[in-house]
Amino acid sequence: MDHMTESLSAEHYTATLIDHFEHPRNAGAMAGADAEAFVTNPVCGDSLRLFLRFDGERIAAASFLSSGCPAAIATSSVATELVLGRTADEAGALTRDDFAAAVGGLPKSKVHCSVLAAAAVRNAITAWRAQRGTSP
Repeated sequence: MDHMTESLSAEHYTATLIDHFEHPRNAGAMAGADAEAFVTNPVCGDSLRLFLRFDGERIAAASFLSSGCPAAIATSSVATELVLGRTADEAGALTRDDFAAAVGGLPKSKVHCSVLAAAAVRNAITAWRAQRGTSP
């Protein structure tokens, strides 16, 4: 076990969370995104920029740029997977608990990371709707 994995295990992170941190899915900016949102936690400094591309009402692609702790990066990564193929309404209905469960749970001190993911998804969908002139 390398030093980074050893310290991640010491934080009581799940294997799923560690995998998303070490091998983030859909990382990077998205050219031609239909919507994006930027959220930050002013207390800890974690930030997430989420990009979405739609095909009709369904999310066809999602990517992210994130900085922060392993839990912030992992929940950002898993958020891009959870929203794919969902309608705007379905994705917007995902809660912080959904994002936390998708990484196998979060320590209490890291629940704010799932809140960041949920806020970014909702804000990106709101921006997409505003751009189209539609309401929720």
